[in-house]
Amino acid sequence: MKKLVVSTGAGISAESGLSTYRDAGGLWENYPVMQVASADGFQRDPALIHKFYNERRKQLVECAPNAAHYGLKELEDAFDVRIITQNVDDLHERAGSSHVLHLHGELMKVRSMTHPERVYDVRDITGGGIETSLSTRDPYGDPVRPHIVFFQEAVPNFAPAAELVQEADIFVVIGTSLVVYPAASLISYVRKGVPIYYIDPNPADTGTLPVTVIREKATEGVRKLAEILRTSH
Repeated sequence: MKKLVVSTGAGISAESGLSTYRDAGGLWENYPVMQVASADGFQRDPALIHKFYNERRKQLVECAPNAAHYGLKELEDAFDVRIITQNVDDLHERAGSSHVLHLHGELMKVRSMTHPERVYDVRDITGGGIETSLSTRDPYGDPVRPHIVFFQEAVPNFAPAAELVQEADIFVVIGTSLVVYPAASLISYVRKGVPIYYIDPNPADTGTLPVTVIREKATEGVRKLAEILRTSH
């Protein structure tokens, strides 16, 4: 079974109603990015960070996976599908995808600030709620923070993501501006001769790379991709 490695960005979740960051009207227009998504910002005003991610969780639980998420799950019947996502939502998991690697953390999880290896579903330490604050504690009594990779922090899952891309028989990019590093550099790890597909209504310039561009939103793009893959691979 061929290994289909898919790198997804905010565009795949936009049709579920989740705000993207860099599009007009995106989240960064409401909050300065370094204020709510950086290590410095968390150090300066951790209460604001808790508030910001509480708001994002409230938005997420009201959303559902869309046809693009389900389409990738359905491809598992023909391919060994591995998803690398820049998104912190859980829509791939809720659609049933078996293998999802999160580059930038997970919105519905928090972790201990003193023992970062201790990661929890937010609902497990809040009695089923989705909001945290400066007073939220884990079972050991330690304060918690969002399980998010902030700007100015290392991306611990980048190395395993790069390894997955190097193993890919087919590589697909969906709904990403290709400007967020190191995630944007994953495409450079694709082995020579491996087919690359890029789904986005406003695709970025991919230079000299031999990329097949599907200029569509994620839902229609994944439908077209599935037709191509099932007939040519």
